[in-house]
Amino acid sequence: MQLYNTLSAEERAALIEESGKQRLTLSFYAYAHITDPQQFRDELFLAWNKLEVLGRIYVAKEGINAQLSLPADNFYEFKDHLETYDFMKGIRLNVAVEQDDLSFLKLTVKVRNKIVADGLNDETFDVTNKGIHVKAKEFNTLLEDPNTIVVDFRNHYESEVGHFKGAITPDVDTFRESLPIIEQNLADHKEDKNLLMYCTGGIRCEKASAFFKHKGFKNVYQLEGGIIEYTRQIQAEGLESKFIGKNFVFDHRLGERITDDIIAQCHQCGKPCDNHTNCANEACHLLFIQCDECKAAMQNTCSTECFETILLPIEEQRMLRKGIMKGNMVFKKGKSDKLTYKKSGELPDVAIATAPKPIRHRTRKTLIGKGEHYYTKASIAQFTIGQGELNLGDKVIISGPSTGEQLLTVEAMRVNGAEGTVAKAGDKVTFNVPFRIRLSDKLYKVL
Repeated sequence: MQLYNTLSAEERAALIEESGKQRLTLSFYAYAHITDPQQFRDELFLAWNKLEVLGRIYVAKEGINAQLSLPADNFYEFKDHLETYDFMKGIRLNVAVEQDDLSFLKLTVKVRNKIVADGLNDETFDVTNKGIHVKAKEFNTLLEDPNTIVVDFRNHYESEVGHFKGAITPDVDTFRESLPIIEQNLADHKEDKNLLMYCTGGIRCEKASAFFKHKGFKNVYQLEGGIIEYTRQIQAEGLESKFIGKNFVFDHRLGERITDDIIAQCHQCGKPCDNHTNCANEACHLLFIQCDECKAAMQNTCSTECFETILLPIEEQRMLRKGIMKGNMVFKKGKSDKLTYKKSGELPDVAIATAPKPIRHRTRKTLIGKGEHYYTKASIAQFTIGQGELNLGDKVIISGPSTGEQLLTVEAMRVNGAEGTVAKAGDKVTFNVPFRIRLSDKLYKVL
């Protein structure tokens, strides 16, 4: 009985590409009383693994919080399975604004103490006494009321790339940090102001609204379904978007565009940009904003130190990482003195640039090999051909979690150490690439 993921992200990505199936990315949550979270977790994994569900799901005694993707063909069967649980009948599924077949590459279902780390003692207040849910049109109306204070209950790296106009955007790393800060700052307005709150999909506001009502705030409202559902409603009803920029999401995409407004800057050069990335140095993984020019020049790293580190042989990098604890000791979400143009706290409501319209097309490609080595001084990449063949002059795509998708033409190559014009299964092929490749990178041939 398989109860855990057995494929690597790279293997799963290849299967998704080869299947040709369109996938849906969606999220949902539900507060409920679950007596045996471990059994519930195992039931979900067994059922969803058969439906090719991938994603990050947390379950606890208080409910479920899910962010996932699945083949569009399996959507209704998946929905029917949710309906077998009373507390998920009629549940709202927040479908992503922008779709990406590779948004998730593993199915991870974890049992946690809470479905959102809020740091609250739920026994001290009534968590069911929540604020008033408002839809997009009502939310816009409340925003225009001078007696309204709107608060963003997301973290600094989320609000930096997009937020509602006029919102208070706490300079915090975690949701739990924002609660006492907002309570203290708004202590004088518990009765005379409307407290209007929002988050990505609504789950953080469910608990926050009950907490603030417990603390004496009289007029508490929350955006139903969060930014994701707000976007769907304004598009369906032709309403003005009071949200500007991007909505940060916790999957491979790291963001989905809501409006064409760019309100953030590249953290390294200051150019208008709102694309998040993670530092390519395995011992850093800093989450930061980086433009395409800096990405190319710095090879996806956040600093000179990290750039120099990734140029070292893999063995030396591993030695440098040895003994370093993972987690928050290494992975910091955008707080570093290396980031000259990082902004958090009070953020602008005015765009500094307009995002170009994306050109959407699906490139037909087939997986033929995987990365083996990168020769730094010569800028040469080595691949092992696993299937099919590579010919001189072929267009290829090199794809990976850090590399992204890079398209180029093979103008010269060596096969098994000698100049050649064709490489077949089992051959090792090398050719020049203007960027560093990694062992996780896959080689695709454009058809």
